[in-house]
Amino acid sequence: MSLRIMNNIAAMNAHRHLMVSDAGLSKSLERLSSGYRINVAADDAAGLAISERFRAQISSLKVAQRNVSEANALLQTAEGGMIKIGEILTRMKELATQAASGNAGDDITKLSNEYNALILEIDRISESTKYANKALLDGSFNAGNTSTDWDSVPDIYDVSFLNAATGVHTVAYSATTNEVIITKGTVAETVDLDDGASVNFSTLGVSFTMTAAAAASDSLMDAIGGAVAGTLTVAAGSTATFQVGYSEAAYDRIGIEIDSLKVADLDLAADDIATAAGAQAILDDIEDAISTVAEKRGDIGAYQNRLGYAAGNLAISVENFQAAEAVIRDVDMAAEMTAFTKNQILLQAGTAMLAQANLAPQQVLALFG
Repeated sequence: MSLRIMNNIAAMNAHRHLMVSDAGLSKSLERLSSGYRINVAADDAAGLAISERFRAQISSLKVAQRNVSEANALLQTAEGGMIKIGEILTRMKELATQAASGNAGDDITKLSNEYNALILEIDRISESTKYANKALLDGSFNAGNTSTDWDSVPDIYDVSFLNAATGVHTVAYSATTNEVIITKGTVAETVDLDDGASVNFSTLGVSFTMTAAAAASDSLMDAIGGAVAGTLTVAAGSTATFQVGYSEAAYDRIGIEIDSLKVADLDLAADDIATAAGAQAILDDIEDAISTVAEKRGDIGAYQNRLGYAAGNLAISVENFQAAEAVIRDVDMAAEMTAFTKNQILLQAGTAMLAQANLAPQQVLALFG
């Protein structure tokens, strides 16, 4: 056995292992106290990058969940206004029915006055029903693109350019085949008006509905075709869309369109029942207005159902993303406690062995006796 005092190799070896145990113990303490396996980038650089992306997506999805809740609140506000308009129309139907009867006599003026007051109230509700200072029932709340080029075309309604591309479209009509052809760039789409009242250019995102009279009349179809022929300019519309995802893709947004319920758009006006003949003539129009409001309420319900499914999907996504992030980022407390105990024992043992190794050179003193 050689005895040296300048370099105690055994002590150096014990010290090196002691430092390794101490570092492991410190890392275990850090993980156990924070609950995270990755506390700094050096712990797992790739895992940190992946988990940070998950965290950003999870945060965005949680905001999207709030967006869905607010969208539902907005739609409930809109439906509340629709409910009152529907009740008013029912009362107007009663007044018109009474005014159309010969027994109304001179009281028809009183009936007309109430009718006119209700006309004003419908417009007031349409303009004052708002969410976040945005009117909901005056026709300004719509998603996607718009155009006013076909506003004055007779015998069509529910005209939509929601998903149409912006810019100029070329529209042609063939009176021989009753076909409308819309061309945008290299894309051309043809729809035969004889196929039904609902006219939908699904590829180009343009649609409208013909009245029942127009759908049954070649001459009225020709009038519609002639009126829409020419150029159609589509402009960027308002942003009545709700972000329900974390990306900029179109599938992460839901667009909502609420049509105007003002009296002009319901084909009603003041003094409709000023005379018995006028009251008789307006009865069906009021009935159509009631049906329109009911249909729009149905649209609101459809939007709410869709948002409900979107909310459910968001909840699942948040849960799954959170689970994936936890697998990467969170510490396994049981496994880490095991490592902590191991390092604690190694640290105690290493300290004891370092002390023993430091005593070994003292044997050299025996040589001086």
